[in-house]
Amino acid sequence: MSARARVRPALPATLVLGLLLLAVNLALALAPGLIAPYDPNAFDYNALGQAPSLAHPFGTDNFGRDVLSRVIHAYTVDMQIAVFATIGPFLAGTLIGALVGYAGGLAETVLGRIVDAVITFPFLVLVIAIVAVLGPGLSNMYIAVGIVDWVFYARLIAAEMKVQQRLDYADAGRAMGYSPARIIFRHLLPNAITPALVYWMTDMALAILLGSSLGYLGLGAQPPTPEWGVQIADGKNFMTTAWWMSVFPGIAIVLTGLGFSLTGDGLAELLRVKK
Repeated sequence: MSARARVRPALPATLVLGLLLLAVNLALALAPGLIAPYDPNAFDYNALGQAPSLAHPFGTDNFGRDVLSRVIHAYTVDMQIAVFATIGPFLAGTLIGALVGYAGGLAETVLGRIVDAVITFPFLVLVIAIVAVLGPGLSNMYIAVGIVDWVFYARLIAAEMKVQQRLDYADAGRAMGYSPARIIFRHLLPNAITPALVYWMTDMALAILLGSSLGYLGLGAQPPTPEWGVQIADGKNFMTTAWWMSVFPGIAIVLTGLGFSLTGDGLAELLRVKK
């Protein structure tokens, strides 16, 4: 075996760093009780609004609750938001996009009009409007995101399916008499799904930002649930006297979103190298 054959392409640095950040996030989300030093909802009226110290590294809030413990426990809620808010749109959009991209014609035209109608309005405005109608809470937020977000996955998959259909292996499958279902799901879709997977990583970062924004507005997670947007909203009136109440949850949002974004960028780079 030649030396060239033994060399394997290194993983992109962005992918490695993104996966490391996600691994830390996942560990905090799965076992917050083992890491957080205090009960996140325990009031301590002898420690109201204390600055960061050895006893409370991230300080305490206006109810004496340990900010570090609340930030750590919020990982569970916000990582759930990242997954639950995007998994439905990813699966539905992928299925619809695969069928529409293969069928073409009228189905493609209808999907195009739906996409145009959705992207005419800012995504956040649409979601806020739907949640305002359905009522505050995470379940309604998932429904609102699902109603809007699937079109972006469908558009990606439909476009890629049209490209894959023109390749020789697709023509060979039709010539061999394979059913449309087999051609779509066993041959075309596995080769067309890469852009949707990369977008999914970015979409989870956006879902965390969305969940925090709705929590800040009182439409997402509801107090006393430890959630970063809720924590920032609780601390907005104390920025000059207790800045740590909002700053540390904000840093957690940035680092978690960065983990998903770097992972998506790294996957895109890795898949481009393989091609």
